[in-house]
Amino acid sequence: QVQLVESGGGLVPAGGSLRLSCTASGRTFRTNVMGWFRQAPGKERDFVAGIIWSNGITAYADSVKGRFTISRDKGKNAVYLQMNSLKPEDTAVYYCAASIGTIASRADDYRYWGQGTQVTVSS
Repeated sequence: QVQLVESGGGLVPAGGSLRLSCTASGRTFRTNVMGWFRQAPGKERDFVAGIIWSNGITAYADSVKGRFTISRDKGKNAVYLQMNSLKPEDTAVYYCAASIGTIASRADDYRYWGQGTQVTVSS
């Protein structure tokens, strides 16, 4: 099993920044990709960004390209999501997820999930 714990959410005004963290523990050697997803009330869980542990290759949703940056610290088993120029439409619960496959945008492709952290952007 792999356990994921997110932190760093909060309330921020539009145009502001937040940095989310996700720490992995357990059988982390089984995971190949880490991803961030978000889910707003009444909406589906959407892919935000992903990163391959081994080589740092990243992928982003079009809606966050140029504003969000995903990174990882292999020594700390941690993944980060730096979010800049936040917009009210970025408001959602953000989830960290781990996959044993390749970078994918479908939530079903990720086996392990954190509990989520709320991000609220005020207008």
